[in-house]
Amino acid sequence: MHLWSRRPFDLPFVASLGLFVFVLAWFAIGLAHVWPHPIIGWLPLPVLSALTTYQCWLTARSPALDDTTRRFWGQLGIACGLLVFGSISNIADAFGGPVISQALSIRTQLIFVAAVLVVLVALLRLPTWQRTSGDWIRFGLDTGIVALTGTVLLWHFSISRIDFATSTDTSPRSVLVIMLVAVVALITFVKVAFAGAGRLDRGALHILSAGVGLSASTGVLTPLIADKPHLAASLIAFPMSQLTATLAARRQRHNGPARETSRPDPRRFSLVPYLSVAILYGVLLKVELPRGGAEAMMACSVTGLTLLVVLRQITTLRDNSRLLDTVDTNLEQLRAYQKQLDHQVTHDSLTGINNRSAWADEISRRLAGGEPFVVALLDLDDFKVINDRYGHHTGDVLLQTISRRLRERLRPEDTVARLGGDEFTLLLPGLDDEGTEELLRALLAEVQCPVMVEGHDLAPRISVGVTASRPEDTAGEVLRRADVAMYAAKREGGGRWTWFDTVMDQLADSDARLGADLRQAILRDQLFLVYQPIVELPHGRLAGVEALVRWRHPEHGLIPPGIFIPLAERNGQIVELGRWIVEQAVHQTARWVREYGADAPEKVSVNVSARQLNEPGFPAEMAALLSAAGLDPERLVVEVTETAVLGTGIALDAVRALHDLGLRIALDDFGTGQSSLSLLVECPVTWLKVDKSFVDGVTTASPQAVIVDGLIGITRGLRMQAVAEGVETAEQAARLYQAGYRFAQGYHFARPMPHSDVELLFGGIRPDNSLLEIARR
Repeated sequence: MHLWSRRPFDLPFVASLGLFVFVLAWFAIGLAHVWPHPIIGWLPLPVLSALTTYQCWLTARSPALDDTTRRFWGQLGIACGLLVFGSISNIADAFGGPVISQALSIRTQLIFVAAVLVVLVALLRLPTWQRTSGDWIRFGLDTGIVALTGTVLLWHFSISRIDFATSTDTSPRSVLVIMLVAVVALITFVKVAFAGAGRLDRGALHILSAGVGLSASTGVLTPLIADKPHLAASLIAFPMSQLTATLAARRQRHNGPARETSRPDPRRFSLVPYLSVAILYGVLLKVELPRGGAEAMMACSVTGLTLLVVLRQITTLRDNSRLLDTVDTNLEQLRAYQKQLDHQVTHDSLTGINNRSAWADEISRRLAGGEPFVVALLDLDDFKVINDRYGHHTGDVLLQTISRRLRERLRPEDTVARLGGDEFTLLLPGLDDEGTEELLRALLAEVQCPVMVEGHDLAPRISVGVTASRPEDTAGEVLRRADVAMYAAKREGGGRWTWFDTVMDQLADSDARLGADLRQAILRDQLFLVYQPIVELPHGRLAGVEALVRWRHPEHGLIPPGIFIPLAERNGQIVELGRWIVEQAVHQTARWVREYGADAPEKVSVNVSARQLNEPGFPAEMAALLSAAGLDPERLVVEVTETAVLGTGIALDAVRALHDLGLRIALDDFGTGQSSLSLLVECPVTWLKVDKSFVDGVTTASPQAVIVDGLIGITRGLRMQAVAEGVETAEQAARLYQAGYRFAQGYHFARPMPHSDVELLFGGIRPDNSLLEIARR
């Protein structure tokens, strides 16, 4: 143990070590030589105690230690400080009279007793392990055994050899002090071995125990130096206790606080009783064998019999221990299984984080405690598409990645849980609105980073609903508000967070009622289709129509599609609604072909949502519908948005499958979404519909006009047809015609109309004189 290696030079410690060696050498030489000035060997004792007090004081002030440990070393320093005065008093006892004496005065004995009591208090105030009544009974028995053995040994080897009647240097009180020190040694040992020592360094406490024990054992030297008054047992006991205390204090200071240790196995085999019995029987044989006779034979017989009984008991204990080890192993496996079950009850099996049950318990506990917090509900946008496209295993890996990123980015006091599916929730205590937004900003930036999963480059997007707790809240109410806010974030485009507002509840209630009505709208024949003509420029001949859905509500009248279409997308009804629209459009187109032949519209456009494209089997469903209606696929144009096709590979594959069936593909609202020109190459587009937002600025020197002019060149190069949407004036129509557009759609030509009104346009031209006049210029 190199306590001073690789450390700065420690003068106080070196001084203590040097004084200890000096006193030890002085005492050893003094056994055979009478010093002319024996007091020189005693003078280092108070200095050693002072140096030890200093070491304990340094340890007691160490900021790395806990309060309990610092208190122990402070009290030990007080005890060592008392020994400074005790050693000076002892020197005065030895050399203050006419002759040198080994006797201790009452003053010195009181100082020693006070120091011992301080040490006892310090030891007893250390934290203890939890013990059962059986443990304490065994502890009492072991303590009695050790105390009795120590007393017998001390009596036999030391006290019994002192003649107090004739000795002027040794008194019974001195022997009592020695025995008190021995008791301290015993209590120190028992404290370490049985009761625990908190975060006190156990190595340091072992050093202290050894020092006290060695100091007490110096009492056996008393008979050997009875005729040498210039020597005393305390001349060895003092340096021994002080040096070991110095070593222990340095070890504690440099090692820092020890970890809390668990109590030892109560069934651990104890050698203390057997060792005590063996020692006493050894002393007995030592006393009786030299005498011989019947007493010696009886001592040998009893010793042998006891040895056999002990061996038999040890054998039985060993068998019992093996049996108990087997039981313990089974119990440990059972505990591990129970722990696993407990973990499964409160944790998500896929991600390993808390599940809904654990989250509800945690939030209920915090609500009961009145602690304010913020709850954020996270939902992955279009997660179903990832599962359908790449498989559920890929989706699971993505969820695990999201979970890991959340755990790594959150603070230690935050809680994350998976509620199920692709929903996660965060519990964020101690944050105001600004702190919450700062955390969410960093969180979304981290979580939404692209991730490579089994060769697929995925860019997760997350919508977050946020709400703060209220005193009257329940776990269900907090989650409900966060859910409402999360869907509001999705309505705004996703990939963002939204705070809950009471207005959202009103909108949610309205959406819920309207959604319930929408579910019945098809069955109650409240939905119908209208058709807006697509005309050919410049003369305005009918080139096709676009089928548009309308809803006539029994209470609210005509509800704009801008309200109920997004509602259907949010609540999942868009698939059923889209299926009904496509069926009606196909049957209407087939009827026009049967009744009007060549005069029927060449193209009928129908909108298909992203959710429909991602539905498994959608192309096959379209093929079956066209076959049942007997309609040529080339008559039908499927309109998709660029956002829908860019979302996942599933939608793009579905579009390609529809094109392979013979349907024409129109890219609707081009330029308003992610506007990837590469999509025009990857997607089999026949018609490109230029959004109204660009057409509005076509008659001015605006960036929109530049884009309109550029797009016509792109469509020509890619052999596509361009349709300008939202044409509202003759000037716009003329400008588009001059730019090269040959097809247009908008209120300038016709509003959406019932199929009966569309039939009036079949086979004819509806000229627009103002358009023709402007076009001739």
